[in-house]
Amino acid sequence: MDVPLYLRPRVEPPLAALLTDRPFLHSLADALGSPLNVLLPEAVAENAARFRAVYRRHHLTGRVYFAHKANRSSALLRRLAAEDPAAVGVDVASTEELRHALGCGFTGDRIMATGPKDAAFLWLAARVGATVNLDSPGELERLSGLVRAHGLGRVAVLVRLSGFESAAGRGGAGTRLLSRRSRFGTPVRDTEELLSALERNADTLEFAGAAYHLDTTGVEEKARALEQCVLVMDECRARGLAPRALDIGGGFGVGYVAEAEEWERWTTALTEAVLGVRPPLTWRGHGYGLRNEGGTVRGAAALYPAYRPTAGPGYLDELLSLPAPVLGRPPATLLLEHLHDLYIEPGRSLVDQCGLSLARVLDVRLADTDAGRYLVHLAMNAGDMSLEEHGVLVDPVLLPRGEAVSGDEEPVGVHLTGNLCLEGDLITRRLVFLPRLPRAGDLLAFVNTAGYAMDFHAHHAQRQPVARTVAVERRGDSWRWCPDEDYWPITPLGGAVG
Repeated sequence: MDVPLYLRPRVEPPLAALLTDRPFLHSLADALGSPLNVLLPEAVAENAARFRAVYRRHHLTGRVYFAHKANRSSALLRRLAAEDPAAVGVDVASTEELRHALGCGFTGDRIMATGPKDAAFLWLAARVGATVNLDSPGELERLSGLVRAHGLGRVAVLVRLSGFESAAGRGGAGTRLLSRRSRFGTPVRDTEELLSALERNADTLEFAGAAYHLDTTGVEEKARALEQCVLVMDECRARGLAPRALDIGGGFGVGYVAEAEEWERWTTALTEAVLGVRPPLTWRGHGYGLRNEGGTVRGAAALYPAYRPTAGPGYLDELLSLPAPVLGRPPATLLLEHLHDLYIEPGRSLVDQCGLSLARVLDVRLADTDAGRYLVHLAMNAGDMSLEEHGVLVDPVLLPRGEAVSGDEEPVGVHLTGNLCLEGDLITRRLVFLPRLPRAGDLLAFVNTAGYAMDFHAHHAQRQPVARTVAVERRGDSWRWCPDEDYWPITPLGGAVG
């Protein structure tokens, strides 16, 4: 038998308590079907408070903007709308997200508009008084033209920068990029056109500050980018502009796997399996970006660092404390010295521990007699639970139906497959180890799916049902629930008690 290679999830209260109430979760799935998404709105408010505590620790002002694209939920958005307006806002990246945010209780002055923007998105953002995060001089001119053409008030704007360079100097000898080019923002070396456009359009646009978006987990890169944004904002002040805020985006991360040792064992075993020195760990030898070339492992594992000792608010705290390379002072000190507000746009990390996705086991059958491996077919497809689409590997939690089984059953490796008539519909490509073999009617709970996993890739292929979403909260010794769209933070949940 395979030695179990677990990647057991990190689970904290109140999500941990929810997982222990198997009858309640089974009753929800029985009533509402599989797959089913379950959210804890109070947890998102607690996460926002943890980020705000980092602000207070560093004596900073500013706002935490939830990156709405991480989850489509109304309940999460409405719960955040009930928070302090000066402290919590929402980052929207489409016209429909903007409309949703307004409908959930956010006023325009608490909304940040980011991402690619068509004319309708720009007009509605300007009309309701949202702050617009601009990526280029062309986008700036289009927004200014709309404001003039429709007689709108001045719009607060941030200019997003990219192409940050090393301390050798912008354009000088030895200059190198600090990170991969981003498709968002104007390169720092090309800011002259952008600043000139801001000066020309001062009657329609209020320059509020700078921003950046880096697709990296490297805290040093982000600290250098922050420092260079501060330097650019100094240049803006010298030109008579008055920036007041710096938006450093998101990317603070989540720790999905509970134990570092399990993550290290699994990634080591993946390399060994690619080399062929141990049995495959994946469906049809998938290497997650690694390949065997003549006995040497090539490529890079396209995996999210599922075990992260520092993530979310802790990552922000580390970033703000790290000495900057040129000016020599931590980012928090630079922001304080320049009297800049700090804006952040957490998505995944703001909904950490805020929900799970349930899938009913449809069928279990032996797939490989020699290896003793099984296929477990779920009433769910890869679009309904897309952790792996983002490179996140973590075990589901088995929730047996009825009474607990005897303790003499052994761990087993299984492949989890979806409900689509496609060979490629795999919930996860790796061999997943469970404490015992599931049975038809059991549930698998995929933990911590609220960020980019439970609805980001959901679709209606083969007319399979898309997961319903419910909000739950603990009341004494029991749980109460309601449909996500019926949740309001001022009204007690009125669903069935578990």
